[in-house]
Amino acid sequence: MLDVLNGDLLTLAAMMLVTGAVGGVIAGMLGVGGGIVIVPVLDLILSALGVDGDIRMHVTVATSLATIIPTAISSSRAHAAKGAVDGAQLRRWGAAIFLGAIAGVALASRVSGDVLSAVFGVVALLVAIKMLLPLEGKHIAETLPGGVPGQAIPFAIGGVSSMMGIGGGTLSVPVMTLFNVPIHRAVGTAALFGLLISAPATAAFIVAGWHVDDLPPGSLGYVNLIGFAIIAPVSYLTAPWGARIAHALSKRQLGVLFGLFLTVVAVRMLLRAFG
Repeated sequence: MLDVLNGDLLTLAAMMLVTGAVGGVIAGMLGVGGGIVIVPVLDLILSALGVDGDIRMHVTVATSLATIIPTAISSSRAHAAKGAVDGAQLRRWGAAIFLGAIAGVALASRVSGDVLSAVFGVVALLVAIKMLLPLEGKHIAETLPGGVPGQAIPFAIGGVSSMMGIGGGTLSVPVMTLFNVPIHRAVGTAALFGLLISAPATAAFIVAGWHVDDLPPGSLGYVNLIGFAIIAPVSYLTAPWGARIAHALSKRQLGVLFGLFLTVVAVRMLLRAFG
Protein backbone atom coordinates (compact mmCIF):
# COMPACT_ATOMS: atom_id res chain seq x y z
CA MET A 1 0.00 0.00 0.00
CA LEU A 2 1.30 3.44 -0.87
CA ASP A 3 2.61 5.42 2.11
CA VAL A 4 0.43 8.39 1.19
CA LEU A 5 -2.63 6.21 1.73
CA ASN A 6 -1.54 4.26 4.81
CA GLY A 7 -3.79 5.14 7.73
CA ASP A 8 -5.17 8.11 5.82
CA LEU A 9 -8.80 7.03 5.82
CA LEU A 10 -9.92 10.42 7.15
CA THR A 11 -8.38 12.26 4.21
CA LEU A 12 -9.89 9.80 1.76
CA ALA A 13 -13.31 10.17 3.40
CA ALA A 14 -13.09 13.98 3.25
CA MET A 15 -12.19 13.85 -0.43
CA MET A 16 -15.10 11.51 -1.14
CA LEU A 17 -17.38 13.99 0.64
CA VAL A 18 -16.23 16.71 -1.76
CA THR A 19 -16.78 14.36 -4.71
CA GLY A 20 -20.35 13.60 -3.65
CA ALA A 21 -21.18 17.25 -3.05
CA VAL A 22 -19.78 18.46 -6.37
CA GLY A 23 -21.32 15.53 -8.22
CA GLY A 24 -24.73 16.08 -6.65
CA VAL A 25 -24.85 19.81 -7.40
CA ILE A 26 -23.77 19.47 -11.02
CA ALA A 27 -25.96 16.41 -11.60
CA GLY A 28 -28.96 18.22 -10.17
CA MET A 29 -28.23 21.36 -12.17
CA LEU A 30 -27.69 19.60 -15.49
CA GLY A 31 -30.21 16.79 -15.10
CA VAL A 32 -27.71 13.98 -15.68
CA GLY A 33 -26.72 10.86 -13.82
CA GLY A 34 -24.02 11.37 -11.25
CA GLY A 35 -21.51 9.11 -13.01
CA ILE A 36 -20.65 11.58 -15.76
CA VAL A 37 -19.71 14.04 -13.00
CA ILE A 38 -18.37 11.68 -10.32
CA VAL A 39 -15.87 9.91 -12.59
CA PRO A 40 -13.73 12.96 -13.50
CA VAL A 41 -13.90 14.45 -9.99
CA LEU A 42 -13.06 11.15 -8.30
CA ASP A 43 -10.23 10.56 -10.76
CA LEU A 44 -8.71 13.92 -9.79
CA ILE A 45 -9.00 13.15 -6.08
CA LEU A 46 -7.50 9.66 -6.31
CA SER A 47 -4.67 11.12 -8.38
CA ALA A 48 -3.98 13.71 -5.66
CA LEU A 49 -3.94 10.91 -3.10
CA GLY A 50 -1.29 9.06 -5.10
CA VAL A 51 -3.30 6.05 -6.26
CA ASP A 52 -1.42 4.12 -8.95
CA GLY A 53 -2.38 5.37 -12.41
CA ASP A 54 -2.67 1.80 -13.70
CA ILE A 55 -5.64 1.09 -11.43
CA ARG A 56 -6.98 4.56 -10.59
CA MET A 57 -9.47 4.74 -13.43
CA HIS A 58 -10.70 1.22 -12.66
CA VAL A 59 -11.41 2.21 -9.04
CA THR A 60 -13.05 5.44 -10.20
CA VAL A 61 -15.34 3.72 -12.70
CA ALA A 62 -16.29 0.85 -10.36
CA THR A 63 -17.05 3.14 -7.41
CA SER A 64 -19.10 5.46 -9.61
CA LEU A 65 -21.19 2.52 -10.83
CA ALA A 66 -21.83 1.41 -7.25
CA THR A 67 -23.13 4.87 -6.31
CA ILE A 68 -25.54 4.77 -9.27
CA ILE A 69 -27.42 1.70 -7.95
CA PRO A 70 -29.49 3.41 -5.20
CA THR A 71 -30.08 6.46 -7.38
CA ALA A 72 -31.27 4.30 -10.28
CA ILE A 73 -33.65 2.38 -8.01
CA SER A 74 -35.17 5.56 -6.61
CA SER A 75 -35.33 7.32 -9.97
CA SER A 76 -36.84 4.38 -11.86
CA ARG A 77 -39.53 3.90 -9.19
CA ALA A 78 -40.45 7.58 -9.41
CA HIS A 79 -40.65 7.48 -13.21
CA ALA A 80 -42.64 4.22 -13.12
CA ALA A 81 -45.16 5.82 -10.76
CA LYS A 82 -45.73 8.52 -13.39
CA GLY A 83 -46.09 5.95 -16.18
CA ALA A 84 -42.90 7.12 -17.89
CA VAL A 85 -41.17 3.70 -18.08
CA ASP A 86 -41.76 2.01 -21.43
CA GLY A 87 -42.24 -1.69 -20.64
CA ALA A 88 -42.03 -2.74 -24.29
CA GLN A 89 -38.75 -0.88 -24.75
CA LEU A 90 -37.44 -2.46 -21.56
CA ARG A 91 -38.20 -5.92 -22.92
CA ARG A 92 -36.57 -5.11 -26.27
CA TRP A 93 -33.36 -3.65 -24.84
CA GLY A 94 -33.07 -4.95 -21.27
CA ALA A 95 -31.19 -8.22 -21.86
CA ALA A 96 -28.78 -6.67 -24.38
CA ILE A 97 -27.96 -3.77 -22.03
CA PHE A 98 -27.40 -6.18 -19.12
CA LEU A 99 -25.07 -8.40 -21.17
CA GLY A 100 -23.31 -5.37 -22.63
CA ALA A 101 -22.57 -4.04 -19.13
CA ILE A 102 -20.90 -7.31 -18.13
CA ALA A 103 -18.95 -7.43 -21.41
CA GLY A 104 -17.80 -3.84 -20.81
CA VAL A 105 -16.37 -4.74 -17.39
CA ALA A 106 -14.67 -7.83 -18.83
CA LEU A 107 -12.95 -5.61 -21.37
CA ALA A 108 -12.24 -2.77 -18.91
CA SER A 109 -10.49 -5.13 -16.48
CA ARG A 110 -8.05 -6.13 -19.24
CA VAL A 111 -7.05 -2.69 -20.50
CA SER A 112 -5.04 0.14 -18.96
CA GLY A 113 -6.39 3.17 -17.19
CA ASP A 114 -5.36 5.28 -20.17
CA VAL A 115 -7.66 3.25 -22.43
CA LEU A 116 -10.58 3.82 -20.05
CA SER A 117 -9.75 7.55 -19.97
CA ALA A 118 -9.72 7.60 -23.78
CA VAL A 119 -13.11 5.85 -23.96
CA PHE A 120 -14.57 8.30 -21.45
CA GLY A 121 -13.05 11.29 -23.24
CA VAL A 122 -14.21 10.33 -26.74
CA VAL A 123 -17.78 9.49 -25.71
CA ALA A 124 -18.06 12.55 -23.47
CA LEU A 125 -16.88 14.74 -26.35
CA LEU A 126 -19.48 13.25 -28.71
CA VAL A 127 -22.25 13.85 -26.17
CA ALA A 128 -20.92 17.39 -25.62
CA ILE A 129 -21.12 18.14 -29.35
CA LYS A 130 -24.72 16.92 -29.45
CA MET A 131 -25.61 19.10 -26.46
CA LEU A 132 -23.95 22.20 -27.95
CA LEU A 133 -25.64 21.87 -31.34
CA PRO A 134 -29.31 22.94 -31.73
CA LEU A 135 -30.63 19.44 -32.43
CA GLU A 136 -33.74 19.42 -30.24
CA GLY A 137 -36.71 17.81 -31.94
CA LYS A 138 -34.59 16.29 -34.71
CA HIS A 139 -34.47 12.53 -35.28
CA ILE A 140 -32.97 10.14 -37.84
CA ALA A 141 -35.82 7.61 -38.00
CA GLU A 142 -39.44 7.27 -36.92
CA THR A 143 -38.91 4.05 -34.96
CA LEU A 144 -36.09 2.13 -33.31
CA PRO A 145 -34.47 -0.52 -35.54
CA GLY A 146 -35.17 -4.21 -35.08
CA GLY A 147 -33.12 -7.33 -35.73
CA VAL A 148 -29.36 -7.33 -35.14
CA PRO A 149 -28.99 -3.52 -35.19
CA GLY A 150 -31.82 -3.31 -32.68
CA GLN A 151 -29.82 -5.45 -30.22
CA ALA A 152 -26.36 -4.12 -31.11
CA ILE A 153 -27.32 -0.59 -30.05
CA PRO A 154 -28.34 -1.43 -26.43
CA PHE A 155 -25.43 -3.90 -26.12
CA ALA A 156 -23.04 -1.09 -27.06
CA ILE A 157 -24.77 1.32 -24.67
CA GLY A 158 -24.39 -1.16 -21.80
CA GLY A 159 -20.76 -1.90 -22.65
CA VAL A 160 -19.59 1.68 -23.10
CA SER A 161 -21.54 2.88 -20.05
CA SER A 162 -19.96 0.27 -17.76
CA MET A 163 -16.49 1.16 -19.11
CA MET A 164 -17.19 4.85 -18.41
CA GLY A 165 -18.74 4.35 -14.97
CA ILE A 166 -22.03 5.98 -15.94
CA GLY A 167 -25.69 5.00 -15.91
CA GLY A 168 -27.57 4.45 -19.13
CA GLY A 169 -29.15 7.89 -19.45
CA THR A 170 -26.15 9.76 -20.86
CA LEU A 171 -26.11 7.49 -23.92
CA SER A 172 -29.54 5.86 -24.14
CA VAL A 173 -31.60 9.07 -23.91
CA PRO A 174 -29.86 10.77 -26.88
CA VAL A 175 -30.05 7.54 -28.89
CA MET A 176 -33.73 6.94 -28.16
CA THR A 177 -34.69 10.53 -28.93
CA LEU A 178 -32.83 10.31 -32.25
CA PHE A 179 -35.25 7.47 -33.09
CA ASN A 180 -38.30 9.60 -32.22
CA VAL A 181 -38.90 8.29 -28.68
CA PRO A 182 -40.53 11.09 -26.61
CA ILE A 183 -38.01 12.64 -24.23
CA HIS A 184 -39.96 11.95 -21.01
CA ARG A 185 -40.43 8.29 -21.93
CA ALA A 186 -36.76 8.03 -22.89
CA VAL A 187 -35.64 9.54 -19.59
CA GLY A 188 -37.96 7.35 -17.52
CA THR A 189 -36.93 4.15 -19.29
CA ALA A 190 -33.24 5.11 -19.15
CA ALA A 191 -33.47 5.31 -15.34
CA LEU A 192 -34.24 1.60 -15.23
CA PHE A 193 -31.54 0.89 -17.81
CA GLY A 194 -29.15 2.55 -15.35
CA LEU A 195 -29.94 -0.17 -12.83
CA LEU A 196 -29.45 -2.90 -15.43
CA ILE A 197 -26.00 -1.45 -16.11
CA SER A 198 -24.78 -0.45 -12.65
CA ALA A 199 -25.80 -3.55 -10.65
CA PRO A 200 -24.13 -6.27 -12.77
CA ALA A 201 -21.17 -4.01 -13.63
CA THR A 202 -20.51 -3.27 -9.94
CA ALA A 203 -20.55 -6.97 -9.09
CA ALA A 204 -18.25 -7.73 -12.02
CA PHE A 205 -15.77 -5.02 -10.95
CA ILE A 206 -15.69 -6.45 -7.43
CA VAL A 207 -14.75 -9.84 -8.84
CA ALA A 208 -12.27 -8.41 -11.37
CA GLY A 209 -10.39 -6.44 -8.73
CA TRP A 210 -10.49 -9.02 -5.94
CA HIS A 211 -6.75 -9.85 -5.98
CA VAL A 212 -5.43 -6.51 -7.25
CA ASP A 213 -2.72 -4.89 -5.11
CA ASP A 214 -2.32 -1.22 -4.06
CA LEU A 215 -6.03 -0.44 -3.98
CA PRO A 216 -7.18 2.49 -1.78
CA PRO A 217 -8.18 1.57 1.79
CA GLY A 218 -11.71 0.30 2.21
CA SER A 219 -11.91 -1.31 -1.23
CA LEU A 220 -13.91 -4.40 -2.17
CA GLY A 221 -12.36 -5.42 -5.44
CA TYR A 222 -12.23 -2.25 -7.51
CA VAL A 223 -15.19 -0.73 -5.63
CA ASN A 224 -14.17 1.65 -2.85
CA LEU A 225 -16.71 1.20 -0.08
CA ILE A 226 -15.74 4.48 1.60
CA GLY A 227 -16.50 6.29 -1.63
CA PHE A 228 -19.78 4.44 -2.05
CA ALA A 229 -20.91 5.08 1.54
CA ILE A 230 -20.17 8.80 1.33
CA ILE A 231 -20.75 9.81 -2.29
CA ALA A 232 -24.16 8.19 -2.73
CA PRO A 233 -26.01 9.92 0.17
CA VAL A 234 -24.16 13.24 -0.18
CA SER A 235 -24.87 13.52 -3.90
CA TYR A 236 -28.51 12.67 -3.18
CA LEU A 237 -28.72 15.48 -0.60
CA THR A 238 -26.93 18.12 -2.70
CA ALA A 239 -28.70 17.44 -6.01
CA PRO A 240 -31.65 19.73 -5.07
CA TRP A 241 -29.20 22.64 -4.76
CA GLY A 242 -28.22 22.15 -8.37
CA ALA A 243 -31.87 21.76 -9.37
CA ARG A 244 -32.66 25.18 -7.88
CA ILE A 245 -29.87 26.70 -9.99
CA ALA A 246 -31.25 24.94 -13.06
CA HIS A 247 -34.66 26.58 -12.68
CA ALA A 248 -33.03 29.98 -13.15
CA LEU A 249 -31.74 28.93 -16.60
CA SER A 250 -33.50 28.04 -19.86
CA LYS A 251 -33.37 24.54 -21.34
CA ARG A 252 -31.02 25.76 -24.07
CA GLN A 253 -28.73 27.45 -21.55
CA LEU A 254 -28.58 24.23 -19.55
CA GLY A 255 -27.76 22.25 -22.70
CA VAL A 256 -24.91 24.60 -23.57
CA LEU A 257 -23.64 24.56 -19.98
CA PHE A 258 -23.67 20.76 -19.93
CA GLY A 259 -21.93 20.65 -23.31
CA LEU A 260 -19.20 23.01 -22.14
CA PHE A 261 -18.73 21.07 -18.93
CA LEU A 262 -18.43 17.79 -20.84
CA THR A 263 -15.99 19.37 -23.29
CA VAL A 264 -13.66 20.35 -20.46
CA VAL A 265 -13.97 16.88 -18.91
CA ALA A 266 -13.41 15.17 -22.25
CA VAL A 267 -10.31 17.21 -23.08
CA ARG A 268 -8.79 16.47 -19.66
CA MET A 269 -9.43 12.74 -20.04
CA LEU A 270 -8.00 12.70 -23.57
CA LEU A 271 -4.90 14.61 -22.45
CA ARG A 272 -4.41 12.06 -19.69
CA ALA A 273 -4.78 9.19 -22.15
CA PHE A 274 -2.60 10.57 -24.92
CA GLY A 275 -0.47 13.18 -23.18
